[in-house]
Amino acid sequence: MKTGYMLLIVVTAIIALLLGAVLGYFIRKATAEAKIKSAEEEAVRIVEEAKRTAENKKREALIEAKEEAQKHKAEIDREIRERRLEIQHTERRLLQREEVLDRRTDNLERKEEAVARKEAELKRQKAELQELYDRQIQELERLANLTSDEARELLLNQVREEVEGDMARIIREAEERAKEESEKKAREIVATAIQRCAADHVAETTVSVVALPNDEMKGRIIGREGRNIRALESLTGINLIIDDTPEAVILSGFDPIRREIARLALEKLIQDGRIHPARIEEMVEKSRKEIESVIREQGDQATFEVGVHGLHPELVKYIGRLYYRTSYGQNVLKHSIEVAHLAGLMAAELGVDVNVAKRAGLLHDIGKAADQDAEGTHHQISGDLAKRYRESHEVVHAILAHHGDIEFKTVEAVLVAAADAISAARPGARRETLESYIKRLEKLEEIADGFDGVDKSYAIQAGREIRIIVKPERIDDTKSVLLARDISKKIENELEYPGQIKVTVIRETRAVEYAK
Repeated sequence: MKTGYMLLIVVTAIIALLLGAVLGYFIRKATAEAKIKSAEEEAVRIVEEAKRTAENKKREALIEAKEEAQKHKAEIDREIRERRLEIQHTERRLLQREEVLDRRTDNLERKEEAVARKEAELKRQKAELQELYDRQIQELERLANLTSDEARELLLNQVREEVEGDMARIIREAEERAKEESEKKAREIVATAIQRCAADHVAETTVSVVALPNDEMKGRIIGREGRNIRALESLTGINLIIDDTPEAVILSGFDPIRREIARLALEKLIQDGRIHPARIEEMVEKSRKEIESVIREQGDQATFEVGVHGLHPELVKYIGRLYYRTSYGQNVLKHSIEVAHLAGLMAAELGVDVNVAKRAGLLHDIGKAADQDAEGTHHQISGDLAKRYRESHEVVHAILAHHGDIEFKTVEAVLVAAADAISAARPGARRETLESYIKRLEKLEEIADGFDGVDKSYAIQAGREIRIIVKPERIDDTKSVLLARDISKKIENELEYPGQIKVTVIRETRAVEYAK
């Protein structure tokens, strides 16, 4: 019974559960349908509201678009109006320019027509003038008996004479001014240098005559069959001339050092009295050593006297050899010392390199001590020796240029050349042979006489000046200046002379009348 009751309870519970489940289902379904209906209504409401909002937005957007379109349209209309105004203004300006260009074109055409008329008129006038000019030229040629070429040549000659006169006057004025200034300064410098120069002015002479105690000594010098004189000549290279000159023997040779060795050896032999080949050889060798010693002493003394130091020993030796050389009777060593002193003093006055001037002045003639052993002029040989023994470029240039063969590049070179001329040209410094002296005077006068318009010429002051008398009717005052210049240039090119030659042109007119 209990089992049935329990079963009934279970069945009842199951039925209750099923009924609850069914009832819950329907309740949930009803609830869900109600929610769905509510949601659908809400959705419809939202959609309607969205449609209304969209319509409002659409109407607002259209209104804004219409307003923006109206605004852009207004701006475009305004720009169009402005562009039209600008185009109208540009068109007006172009029209005005066209009118101006048209007027200018008309003016140019009128001017071209006027120019064409004037050109035709000028051509006509030119033709008339040319015809008139030709008739006048023909008439002038008929009246003057000259062709146009002859008249032109005559006119050119007249113009040339006038220009030459003006040129001569300008040259003379410029030269006078330059001379006044330069001569004043040069005179001061040279005078100061000469006054301060204390060089010995005594010209050494080479002795070529040996005095004998008696004429008997001539025979002893000649020796048996001439063996003594042959030995002496072969050892010294000097010719002995034994003639009728009483108690004297003449030594003849171009080398002054050899001649001095022969003189010393002969004097020693005469003093010793023993004259034979062995003794001659001994005395010649002894004399050679003495001369070499003198050369060294003279070279050292010259460099010390001038104040030039650091010379190569060979250059000092060449300087010493100049003691036995003469040029036109002037001792070359004394001349070189003078030139060094003068160049140094003038360099000090001008504020240039005194050492270069002194070295070049002392060495400028050393080529004369070596010119028998080398080819070329003495200043070329001097320059080569200075270059060989490491003298500076300035010193070598001054040596090479001291005779004006090359262009002066330094003030020191000019001073050495000036000092050389001063030392050589001072009165009594040099002497010339009578033959060369007369030839130079004759050549001077010949050069002057070769110029047109010269009447007479006279070389005076031992050839250091030439005075030229011209024909006054052919040479005027202005042409005299040009004539003096031309003559001096020709003398410089054709003559060799120490110092300088003054050219003086004299033009003189005289009027003579007698009172009766």
